[in-house]
Amino acid sequence: MSSSGEQMAAVGQVLTDPGLDLTRRFRALFTLKNLGGEALGAIGDPVVLDLLKEYSQDPVIEVAETCQLAVRRFDWLQIRGEKQLDDGSTDENPYHSVDPAPPAVRKSVSELRSVLLDESLPLFERYRAMFALRNLGSEKAVLVLGDGLQCSSALFRHEIGYVLGQMQHPASVPALCAALECSSENPMVRHEAAEALGSIGKEKCLAVLQQHLGDGERIVKESCEVALDMLEYENSEQFQYADGLVSLES
Repeated sequence: MSSSGEQMAAVGQVLTDPGLDLTRRFRALFTLKNLGGEALGAIGDPVVLDLLKEYSQDPVIEVAETCQLAVRRFDWLQIRGEKQLDDGSTDENPYHSVDPAPPAVRKSVSELRSVLLDESLPLFERYRAMFALRNLGSEKAVLVLGDGLQCSSALFRHEIGYVLGQMQHPASVPALCAALECSSENPMVRHEAAEALGSIGKEKCLAVLQQHLGDGERIVKESCEVALDMLEYENSEQFQYADGLVSLES
């Protein structure tokens, strides 16, 4: 087995071990998410692809969905490598992140919304709509993405939280606050909502983050701590910069 295959197997063991604490299992899931994106798809190792297909049937639904996305992305990359796509799709990504799916063909926000929220469609196609909406960057697109936080897949809701954090649009604050404040929400979704609110940094965001510093879910508690620490650092840096300008001008 290749080193990448061994790494996948090790991550899978952590994910499926009910004896481990939730924080370790979620960190393993985030690792798998990153491995399942460009790294594994670009390697093209048949052993890795077999492992991805094996874990696509994993009893932990978030693991299964992550691997299903990686397999679909691998297939998409293979097709793209053989011929240039002529469907108008684009890789334009203003955030320069490695995404688990390419953005969909440019469509209207309402058309993308229909795909995003259609739970009968493959998750890969809905992810493509998600990233197309992100790349549009409009307030209307942000509000549609916020609607996606009500979808049934926790992995999907988690990714939407991440995307809203990238966009840093104030229109997403109500939906993100609702996700963080919902104690029955999946902890990894609440974690991503907390980080997104931290990246936005409005007064309402700070208040909600502070309220959850003592949250019962460790991963949520730690996410709020990190988000507030980052905001404090950024605000102090901005203050120092502004103070420096005043000194130069005086």
